[in-house]
Amino acid sequence: MCATCGCESGDEATLLNLQTGRVAELRPIGEHEHVHADGTRHVHSHAPGPPHAHNDHRHDHDRRHHDHVHDHGGAHGHGTTVDIQTRILAKNDALAGHNRAWFAGREILALNLVSSPGSGKTTLLERTIAAMAGERPLSVIEGDQATANDGERIRAAGAPVVQVNTGSGCHLDAEMVRQGLSELRPAPGSILMIENVGNLVCPALFDLGERGKVVIFSVTEGENKPLKYPHMFRAAELVLLNKIDLLPHLDFSVEEAAANVRRINSTAKILEVSARTGAGMPAWLDWIRTEAAASRQFSMT
Repeated sequence: MCATCGCESGDEATLLNLQTGRVAELRPIGEHEHVHADGTRHVHSHAPGPPHAHNDHRHDHDRRHHDHVHDHGGAHGHGTTVDIQTRILAKNDALAGHNRAWFAGREILALNLVSSPGSGKTTLLERTIAAMAGERPLSVIEGDQATANDGERIRAAGAPVVQVNTGSGCHLDAEMVRQGLSELRPAPGSILMIENVGNLVCPALFDLGERGKVVIFSVTEGENKPLKYPHMFRAAELVLLNKIDLLPHLDFSVEEAAANVRRINSTAKILEVSARTGAGMPAWLDWIRTEAAASRQFSMT
């Protein structure tokens, strides 16, 4: 269950390998299937809960680092919504840590692309793939609730891609990425782009093991979008202000939009681009190259 909206994360989720055509069912966070010698199959969770920190017989209530919530002043809250949310986020964070270590060990730059629906993420990826062809291997995990339309576009652009359909889920999680990696098998030293489901709420909560989140913010959305969705913009390493080719036709202030981003996140870098025309793309590509170099240095420390 999603900690914010209550969607069934992983419910009816599938993975399509667009290179081989293989389709697999994705299991929820922390669940693994085992096959015994007699053919019996069972699924269970391996994600361990982290140890509790005791202080005067009370537990700290940090949703990101505790597997469950206790209150020794009364009955245990097992089975409550808060309890479920806490366990899921803790399991996701543990899996994200494994993903991050896997990326670091292979010097892979992983970026999590997030946005509202229709902001231009897929078009941006298509142009990025073409611009970096022959420079560095680039592969994609494509996330949508349904269809492989965007995955097919990415494959046609020339990048290996797996399509994750989340069913009734509204975001990717670390387990979906882990299972996607087992199919995609990105090359050491390569770049992995994770195109998340179009949603500015729930993807802010779920760490995938990426080096950073890139928010694609379209000029058609209004200058106040960062103020309306502060958690996502606060989590961003980079904000790409996309569709600037439409500015002559809109009542949109780039200065006001940038100021709103900085009110929420003073350290995020802001770049103006047009995925359709290519305007501003060199700065975006240079940022990717810088992050790729930094990820290699980090893996050696």
